[in-house]
Amino acid sequence: MASSPTPPPSPHPRRAALRKGAVALAGAAALAASLLSPSAASADQAFVSDADTSANVTHIANVPKSEAMGDFNSDLAFVGDYAIGGNYNGFVIYDISAPEDPRVVSEVLCPGGQGDVSVSGDLLYFSVDYTRASDECGAPAVPTTDPNAFEGIRIFDISDKANPQYVAAVRTDCGSHTNTLVPGKDGEHEYIYVSSYSPSASFPNCQPPHDKISIIEVPLDDPASAEVVDAPVLFPDGGFRNTSGCHDITVYAERDIAAGACMGDGILMDISDPAAPVVTDVVQDSNFAFWHSATFTNDGATVMFTDELGGGGGATCLESIGSERGANAIYTIGGTEADPELAFEGYFKIPRLQSSTENCVAHNGSLIPVPGQDFFVQSWYQGGVSVIDFNDPAAPREIGYFDRSPIDEDRLVLGGSWSAYYYNGYVYSSDITRGLDVIKITDPRVRAAERVPMDEFNPQSQPEYRPGRR
Repeated sequence: MASSPTPPPSPHPRRAALRKGAVALAGAAALAASLLSPSAASADQAFVSDADTSANVTHIANVPKSEAMGDFNSDLAFVGDYAIGGNYNGFVIYDISAPEDPRVVSEVLCPGGQGDVSVSGDLLYFSVDYTRASDECGAPAVPTTDPNAFEGIRIFDISDKANPQYVAAVRTDCGSHTNTLVPGKDGEHEYIYVSSYSPSASFPNCQPPHDKISIIEVPLDDPASAEVVDAPVLFPDGGFRNTSGCHDITVYAERDIAAGACMGDGILMDISDPAAPVVTDVVQDSNFAFWHSATFTNDGATVMFTDELGGGGGATCLESIGSERGANAIYTIGGTEADPELAFEGYFKIPRLQSSTENCVAHNGSLIPVPGQDFFVQSWYQGGVSVIDFNDPAAPREIGYFDRSPIDEDRLVLGGSWSAYYYNGYVYSSDITRGLDVIKITDPRVRAAERVPMDEFNPQSQPEYRPGRR
């Protein structure tokens, strides 16, 4: 197999010194967030889809971004009848109790970079990976060379969805590009695995080699006292190729396992002690440029990794790139419980070639919880949303899709679906520039998923799905 090049810098690099989209709130008090009025996007309006879809996929609704959230939309998390959408300027809470008519409940302006989100009951964890002058929501951006700059995790109380409250901030080395919610064993604590990367000798708070993650312990009765309790090194002998941290870590807490997508490496971990994860296997793939994310099957026997070739900004769904780069790689987990082994089975890449002006590559997705079956829904930026059957891990195939035309026919611009997740009968897609999309899959092969109720969903914290479970 031909080796793949190191990906070029992303159009939204995590170590950017200053962000044009950052908004400072003059005179903001410490740990204060600016609560904005719900945007006009939630007003009643006739909906006409502009997407091309397969016969078994219907575009139900779209909520455009407001002017205040004019920067990139990022990840999604869900609790009850609400979806929380991250944005480089903060986050948005949507009421999705009526999926055909989602409504904006509140918007919180709190810039800090990617803004990945995880939710746990009334707590929201928010990633900050662009350096700010302090941990205040209104603090201006500062260069990464500032030793007093803040990056890390912000914690919000969202018990009142119309009026979220900023609770605390926890600084972490290299900030937080993504975060993973990990339930504690005692019912009194939970943990946040903080993934970050791209160290430099010139960054005082992000020194190389940075082959580690940060672990934040959150006391559930006092989340304001959350703190970093460890920063375990996952690659004591150094990672493969360009590894200098992890991009995503997905935990399957009910099976005490986790999978890490760590730039140049895919890893499997034992998290039976969630405060002390242990790496149990490491794999590389010469076709992978950037190990980005991971998802387990419900039986925990298979894991799908994604390759973000080009950092998300490249047009890689082209015939010249081929079907094995910028794709998913599927591994089965063999060996023993004490010594598991990842075994490669096959690749999946969307078969729908895209234009040279469309950024397109494997990105965030989730299982469709069909009992005893393996189906996946996934974002591909301007490649749209794909519905994948990987019941045969060696021969996965697309069985449905949602795909818009290029944002710009003449030049390559960043856009498309950042994340697409199944939640209680619908797929919710966070489009970088066009807002929140709601999609319905009408394929009989996935209909049984509607009998699996979901009370909470986080991209990097997989539950075990059981029919009728509450």
